[in-house]
Amino acid sequence: MLSRLNGRVRARNIEEVRVAPRPLDLLTPFISEERQHHIAAAAEAARRMLDGRAVININSTARGGGVAELVQALCGYARGAGVDSRWLVIEGDEEFFRITKRAHNNLHGEPGDGGPLREAERALYERVLAENAASLAPRIRPGDIVILHDPQTAGLAPAMLAGGARVIWRSHVGSERHDEVVRAGWDFLRPYIQMADVSIFSLAEYAPEWLEPAAVRVINPSIDPASAKSQDISGADARQILRQVGLLDGPPPARPPLFRREDGSPSPVTRRVELVSEGDLPRAADPVVAQIARWDALKDMAGVMRAFAGMESRPRDAHLFLVGPTVGGVADDPEAGRVLAACAAGWRALPDEQRRRVHLVSVPMDDREENAAVINAIQRHAAVIVQKSLAEGFGLTVTEAMWKGKAVIASGVGGIRHQIIDGESGILLPDAADLAACGRAMRELLLNPALAERLGAAARERARHNFLPDRHLLQYAELILDTMPEAA
Repeated sequence: MLSRLNGRVRARNIEEVRVAPRPLDLLTPFISEERQHHIAAAAEAARRMLDGRAVININSTARGGGVAELVQALCGYARGAGVDSRWLVIEGDEEFFRITKRAHNNLHGEPGDGGPLREAERALYERVLAENAASLAPRIRPGDIVILHDPQTAGLAPAMLAGGARVIWRSHVGSERHDEVVRAGWDFLRPYIQMADVSIFSLAEYAPEWLEPAAVRVINPSIDPASAKSQDISGADARQILRQVGLLDGPPPARPPLFRREDGSPSPVTRRVELVSEGDLPRAADPVVAQIARWDALKDMAGVMRAFAGMESRPRDAHLFLVGPTVGGVADDPEAGRVLAACAAGWRALPDEQRRRVHLVSVPMDDREENAAVINAIQRHAAVIVQKSLAEGFGLTVTEAMWKGKAVIASGVGGIRHQIIDGESGILLPDAADLAACGRAMRELLLNPALAERLGAAARERARHNFLPDRHLLQYAELILDTMPEAA
């Protein structure tokens, strides 16, 4: 383990992401007075009890994926509440991220690239994290609360504890099955996770049996309704953005459309998407089905494409957008290029008429908030949102679509089963591999807008009740104070 590594190590470059404070008042339009009171009281208690200590989130990428978005939002609101909250990002090389992606896939119950997690992989993993720990040490003070996110940072637990910090490990992945593949992932991470004061999971069933129940907490992720990705925009504004980036038929606007940044300032959308497409783009009135995710095999973009192409009696004017980040835009995901290339090969193999209705979209990651504004416009414009994951710890894109009042079709796997009530706030697919069932659900919602509207309205209220930041922040505040017995 890192604590046993001897000798000098070179220091890695640690990125500190500057997060602007976000006042809790931003949540006022979305939550009840009672909830406003609870979060204000919790903020005051946390501010008093922390008394000079910092809450430091550490993960492996500042751009792309749900973890970065969660940390951005929660860190911002904590700072707005007067808590010293920080966000640090470790540095890794290609082989390190290949190993951690393997562990990530294993925890989802998938073999990934099929490679091992043995002593050679452990030695490289520990070496890279020892190099990061050398850079982190001056930034961590005794008594600080360090939240380590996912397999990439779990191995920092010994070094953080040695520096006098309280350590929370947050897993954003998991599987309810604990088969040989899943156990291999847990066996690799066990020496580090067992040292953490507390481990957080999105579902209780994800926790390995060797963790003490007292060291396990269940906290569902949340979305920020005031973020650039979730803020309300009109249908007309969404269409303007989509024309600007090259996703709707017609000339781009005379002037770049504006979106509102999280500091309240207006900013233009200028970057165009990268597109694998041929034929006409959708017209404004054409219904669009969209799946938005990383280019990750577990998101099954290719399966969504085959389900859409094979849909019986598909509305002739319907289009499919498969939307992910530009390859290379997410530092800790080495598989994205391969998955996108495989999806593009499947797209080229479609019959001409089907291929002209499917568009593979890569959204630039240069500007996080502009990327979010484009994703927001796609989700707002889409008639139906799909998340046909083969495995999912918790589907943030599902919650985003629910918040926007969209009918969602999603695999009944992992945390998604706790997000959607089938037939009430969306449609759950019992078998994620059943392409025909996915196609039938798409067709039903495309041909029955009233049903889609009803499901979408119920989805928004479910998201409001369960998946906004005040609930998430309350649970974090309670947990952090629980790790500080001297504050009790």
